[in-house]
Amino acid sequence: MGGNLGCHRSIPKDPTDLCHGKRKFSAACNFSNILVNQERLNINTATEEELMTLPGVSRTVARNMVEYRERIGGFRKVEDLALVTGVGATKLEAIKLEICVSSRSGSSQHSPSSIRRDQEHLACSGMNINTATPAQLLSIRGITEKLARNIVEYRTQHGPFRTIEDLVKVPQINSSLLDKIRFQIFVQRSRTPSTNTNGGLTVSTKSQPSPTSFSLSSDELDLPPGGPTQMVSVRQNVEVPAGRRDGRAVIRVAAWDLQRCSSDKANNPGVREVVCMTILENDIKLLAVQDLADQEALDKFCTELNQPSLSNVCKWKGPRGLWKCATSEKPTGQSCTGPEFSGFLWDSSAAIQLKDAMVLDDANANSNGSHTQPKAYLAHFFIRSSELTMVNVHMKATSSPREPDGQNHSADELKTHTLSAGVQEILKGEKAVLVLGGFGLPSDSTELEPLRREKMSAFLPPSVYTNISTRAPQGSLCLDNIWASRAVKKIYTGHCFVVREGLTNPWIPDNWSWGGVASEHCPVVAELYTVAMVKELLHNGTSIATVESHVFPKHER
Repeated sequence: MGGNLGCHRSIPKDPTDLCHGKRKFSAACNFSNILVNQERLNINTATEEELMTLPGVSRTVARNMVEYRERIGGFRKVEDLALVTGVGATKLEAIKLEICVSSRSGSSQHSPSSIRRDQEHLACSGMNINTATPAQLLSIRGITEKLARNIVEYRTQHGPFRTIEDLVKVPQINSSLLDKIRFQIFVQRSRTPSTNTNGGLTVSTKSQPSPTSFSLSSDELDLPPGGPTQMVSVRQNVEVPAGRRDGRAVIRVAAWDLQRCSSDKANNPGVREVVCMTILENDIKLLAVQDLADQEALDKFCTELNQPSLSNVCKWKGPRGLWKCATSEKPTGQSCTGPEFSGFLWDSSAAIQLKDAMVLDDANANSNGSHTQPKAYLAHFFIRSSELTMVNVHMKATSSPREPDGQNHSADELKTHTLSAGVQEILKGEKAVLVLGGFGLPSDSTELEPLRREKMSAFLPPSVYTNISTRAPQGSLCLDNIWASRAVKKIYTGHCFVVREGLTNPWIPDNWSWGGVASEHCPVVAELYTVAMVKELLHNGTSIATVESHVFPKHER
C-alpha cells in the first residue's frame, strides 16, 4: 500500500463559503453557524453531528433534540431545550452559554446570560486557563498564588477545562469569583488525538494487534472549541497491497459495523473519508456492513469511491475499482431509535458479481408479532467463477438492563444475542459460507455453539479486540468476527486482521470535542485465495489432489 497520501482540502477561511468547484460540503458538517469566537451554535438549524459537540450531548440526546425540534416547529428560546428528553435543567445550564436560537428571518435570540459569553467570544485576548502556568495565572486580577496552584493541580488531575464554568470545581473558587474573572480568561480545548493502530498491517490470528500510535498529539495542534475549522485530515502513507500472497491471487473480504449510520452521518465528510480510505488502503474488495439507519446511507460511500470529492480520496494512488452496493429491502433489526438495515459494498472490477440477496426471516416471533432475533442478510456472490455465500449478521451485544448511556432495554432486546434459526438452517445447506459481522460476543461464547457444530471456524480469537474509541483506542471487547465453513477455510491464506488505524477524523464529533471515530467498531478483514483451489477427489478409493481453477470445494462445508 503506497502513494503519498495528502491532507484534506483545507476548510474555507470563510465557513459560509462551502463551495469548491461546484462541490458543496454536506449540511451535516456546515460550520457556518458554529464560527469560533463569533457565534453560538444555532439549535434550530444545527444537525445531529453539530449538536454532539456540545458538552455532555451524546448521539441519543442530539437525536432527541432534532426530533423534538421538528415536532414543535423549532425552539423559540434556548430554555425550551430543557424539555427535551435527556437534557433537563442541569444539562441546559452547562450548554446554554454555547447556544442560541434564530427565527426564520435569521435574527438571533441568545440566552439571557449571553452578554457575558459575547465577551468571551471576542479575540480570546485573555488568559487560556488550559495552558497558563501558575505565574501567568497570578496576572489575573482576583487570583492568588494559592488559587493559581489549585487551578493547575485540578487541571493536572482531571484534564483540560471544558468550559469556564468548570473553574467552580476548583477548591476555593465559587461562582462569585468566577463572575469577577471571567472576562480575563478563556478556554481553548485541544484536539482529541487521531487514533491510529496497525496501519492496516496484516497480523496472524495468533497474535495481538500492534500497539496504538497517534498521528497527531494534542500537544502538536490545538483545536478551536467550536469545530475543526482550521484542521486538516492527515493520513499515514501506506503501501498499496500487491493483491497476491505466495505468488497466488488473493481477495480481501471484510465486515464493519458502522453504528447507526444514517444518510446524515454518511454525509459528514470525516465519516465518509474514514470509510472510503479504510477500504482503499486495506485493499478491501467485498464489505459486509451492519447497523445502517436507513437504506440510502451506503450509497454515499459508493458514490464517493466512484466519484471522489474529498481530497484524500481524490489523491489515492492505488487502484480505485468500480463499486456497487446493495442494502436489505427490509429491516434486519430494530433498535431503540428505529429500524436497522444491513448491506454489502463490493468492487465489481475485481470480478465480483452479486447473484442474489435476501433477508432471512425467522419463523419465531413473540406474542406481539415482532421478531425477537435480529435477521441476517444473505447474499450469493460470484468471485470470478466461484460462488461464495455471505451471511451478514448483527447480533445484539450482551448487555445489562441499564446501559452506560442510561438507556433502559426491554427483556426482548437483552435476549437477542443468539443466532436465528434462519441462519442455522443456511449453515446446514450451503457449502462455501462466510458468516460475518457483529456477534456481540467473543468466538468462544456458548451462544455461538451452532457455528461450531457445523464445523465453522472463527478467524479472530477471543483475545483480539474489535471495539475502539478515542478514550480506549486499543479496545477491550471482541464483538465482531468472520466465521468460515471448512470449504472456505481451505482457501484462507491465514491472514486476518483488525483495522485500528485511520479510524478518526477531525471532522467527526467526539461528544464535546472533535476528532472522533467513525464507529466504535473496527473493520475485520480476511484474505482468501482466488486463483487456484485444491479439491480432493476420490479415484478408485484413493485420495488424489488435483487443481481446479476458481472453484470452491463442493464436497464439504
